[in-house]
Amino acid sequence: MDALLPYLALSGGLAVVLGFFTWLARLIRRRGAAGAGIGAALAAYEEAFRATSHTAHYEIRAQARRKAPTGSPDGPRPGTGKA
Repeated sequence: MDALLPYLALSGGLAVVLGFFTWLARLIRRRGAAGAGIGAALAAYEEAFRATSHTAHYEIRAQARRKAPTGSPDGPRPGTGKA
C-alpha cells in the first residue's frame, strides 16, 4: 500500500489542477474577461476537439458585433411599434 501512495497523490493532484483550470476557463468565458490571446487559444482548442462548439462560438461573436438598427430622424422610434 505504501508503494501506491505517491501515485495516488500525484493522480489526485493532477485531477485537482485540471478541475481548477476547467472552472477557471468557464468563469473567464462567462464574464467575458478573456483577453485576445486566451480567447484565441480556447477557440483553437474548441476547433480541434469540439467542432459544434467552435461554430457556436463564432456565431455568438457575430451576434455581439451586430448593432441595433437606428431609426430615421423623421420616422418613428425603433421599438415603439408605431408606423
